[in-house]
Amino acid sequence: MSVLSRLTITETKLFFREPISVIVGLALAPVLLIVLGSIPAFREPEPGFGGLRVIDVYTPIVVSLAILSLAITVLPQQFATYRDKGVLRRLRTTPVRPVAMLGGQLLMSATLALGSALAIQAIARVLFGVPLPQHLPAYLVSFVLSALALFALGMLVAAVAPTAMSASAIGLVLFFPLLFFGGLWIPRASMSEILLTISDFTPLGAGVQALTDAAGGAWPLGLHLAVMLGWTIVAGGLAARYFRWE
Repeated sequence: MSVLSRLTITETKLFFREPISVIVGLALAPVLLIVLGSIPAFREPEPGFGGLRVIDVYTPIVVSLAILSLAITVLPQQFATYRDKGVLRRLRTTPVRPVAMLGGQLLMSATLALGSALAIQAIARVLFGVPLPQHLPAYLVSFVLSALALFALGMLVAAVAPTAMSASAIGLVLFFPLLFFGGLWIPRASMSEILLTISDFTPLGAGVQALTDAAGGAWPLGLHLAVMLGWTIVAGGLAARYFRWE
């Protein structure tokens, strides 16, 4: 078994030992979807959304929230806690490379995010009649790029935050603006031109729109795919470059 595989399995076991991480990282998004779907008005067609229902519009947003919750709020704090407790300093004396450590976290998180996204799609379909994505290949590409971009950003926070408290603070500073530009409070279809332009260049905004396009049967715009790829390369490269053991 490779070092990456061992690290991924170990980190997954540790993740499920922390109830708060499980609640925030896995349960938050599905619960939000159920709450939104329970509002009768959200299950009625909305002219402002091209005849789609609010719950239809919010399903891709909630899928993106599932990724964001793991990437920005859970993993950076977990990594910084390891640094606080000296776990990373002890690992430094082993053959484990920083890229392998970051890769194990990323692989675990991506797997959990995929499971959460599948659960969200199942809940949306069974409970609220939300159609399944009509362009599955495009949806999968959009999901993978969105996950890579957000987890790369989360790994950057994890790499540079000196303490668990600072990691949590940085995560929260990023979490709410990303959610705003991702359309949680104001759906992208209702945003002004300026807000929409800013949203297009954020990892969550680009990801939400790409997932929305794919869910509707269209291939995402090249701009949104390029934005997510750019965030992955830049944030991921900086995370590997500035990773600190202590």
